[in-house]
Amino acid sequence: MSPRRTRGWSCQSVLITVLWAVCVPLAVLLELVKHVPALGVPLLLAAFAGGAVYLARRNRKAEQRRVEAARLAQIRAAQSQEIARYHTMSPGEFEHAIAYLCERDGCTDVEVVGGAGDLGADVIATAPTGHRIVIQCKRYGPTNKVGSPDAQRFGGTCYTVHYAHIPVMVTTSTFTRQAVTYATAQGIRLYDERALGGWASRTGPAPWHQVTAPAA
Repeated sequence: MSPRRTRGWSCQSVLITVLWAVCVPLAVLLELVKHVPALGVPLLLAAFAGGAVYLARRNRKAEQRRVEAARLAQIRAAQSQEIARYHTMSPGEFEHAIAYLCERDGCTDVEVVGGAGDLGADVIATAPTGHRIVIQCKRYGPTNKVGSPDAQRFGGTCYTVHYAHIPVMVTTSTFTRQAVTYATAQGIRLYDERALGGWASRTGPAPWHQVTAPAA
């Protein structure tokens, strides 16, 4: 079915619903008035008041849906702008950009440690919650997904070598299903381009949010 025809059926459905909600009760009221004339004016007033309330509620819900759709569109636009900016960076610049996000959102002891011999860690920081955050940054193209081998290499060092409370892999791309399965089992947080866009634009959480304080 074409979009135009679908919209036509939608409009017809709304019209039928309104007519049913107004005309059927009105017909019942008119029938009552025939038998009990004294009830005519109060019942008609009640009917019109009920119809007005129904239409007002319907219009209010439609406006709420419109406002929510506009808000979501603004969020998506902000996230897309952030991701586009990260795609222009070199891998080293991307690591410093992630370190900046950590500092911006209240982390302390932020270090960029990526490079030869980094053993999987690119950014290390202490979150406002007191957690030690260890982040691996993957500045990949949109079609180059982060795979399970990358996740496994990071998983082999993030806890035992870097003593992470919260290990995080951040990418400008996405993760394969196998990488997601492995990371979930190992407690590694994955931030793909959408999650990163939300973090950067302040429309989504930072990786350390919604966790309990680390054990002493």
